[in-house]
Amino acid sequence: MLIARSIKKINMNFKTIGLIGTHSNALVVETLQEAAQALEGWGLKCLIEQKSALALNNPHYEILPLEALAEKCDLLLAIGGDGNLLQVARTASIYGLPVIGINRGQLGYLTDLSPDDFKKHLQKILAGEYVEEHRFLLRGHVVRQTPNKTDLKNNALNDVVLFPGEIAQLIEFELRIDGQFVYSQRSDGLIIATPTGSTAYALSAGGPIIAPSLNVLLLVPKLPHTLSNRPVVIDAESIIEIRLSPNNKTLPRLSYDGQNHINLELTDIIQIERQEQPLKLLHPAHYDYYEIWREKLGWGKQLIKI
Repeated sequence: MLIARSIKKINMNFKTIGLIGTHSNALVVETLQEAAQALEGWGLKCLIEQKSALALNNPHYEILPLEALAEKCDLLLAIGGDGNLLQVARTASIYGLPVIGINRGQLGYLTDLSPDDFKKHLQKILAGEYVEEHRFLLRGHVVRQTPNKTDLKNNALNDVVLFPGEIAQLIEFELRIDGQFVYSQRSDGLIIATPTGSTAYALSAGGPIIAPSLNVLLLVPKLPHTLSNRPVVIDAESIIEIRLSPNNKTLPRLSYDGQNHINLELTDIIQIERQEQPLKLLHPAHYDYYEIWREKLGWGKQLIKI
């Protein structure tokens, strides 16, 4: 993972911008409309994601599904909370598109432009004054052993989570890393998180906060049956494999960023590894992720000025 600390001075010629917002939130719709008008005023072309366009009631924008939008844009603008950006990130990373986030949600770890003054920062970023940050994603692959042998693939920026499904029961599984057996475990599941996801679900489950520049993965058991099962940090180049015990009385499920869910079968083999294509996030020139942590986690102010 790389954060380019130097400010880019060249104009990247972002000419076609795709806008995606949480369409059910009135504040998001307001900012979406404001952003579209500003971009058009700067001579740029705007494309609107299909669901986001439902609330705009403005027929002159070109409207496309997210993947089709990504194929035609130079840059994506995600308006809403971190959940909206997570959805955008999974597609943007595959197409190599940079993403800018405007925060209209509650947390805003990833969407760092304020809706109150986003236009002045956005204009500077589009002119080439920005910090580019690379965040890696996870690629999950469920290998199905039943006769249809359907392979189910997906990706996640925050985490891939194994959980019991709708029934609150312990599940039993084995974990292997790079082909080596690590442990068998009875718990409410397992969170496999990126450094980005270390401040999300993994944090609430007792995991550590990991700097986004580190090339590591975080494995956090969910309510393990034994106290010796603790969070583990491993190399991000590792290949994780999970096998479910045939003794499970419920069929577990797998989630990607808490948004896409897969119903598992007990004979499934779950493989998780780092996705080759990173997410490119563009931040204002003054971006500092430690400041984000201080603000979101309520840490103390600086006592000694340097």
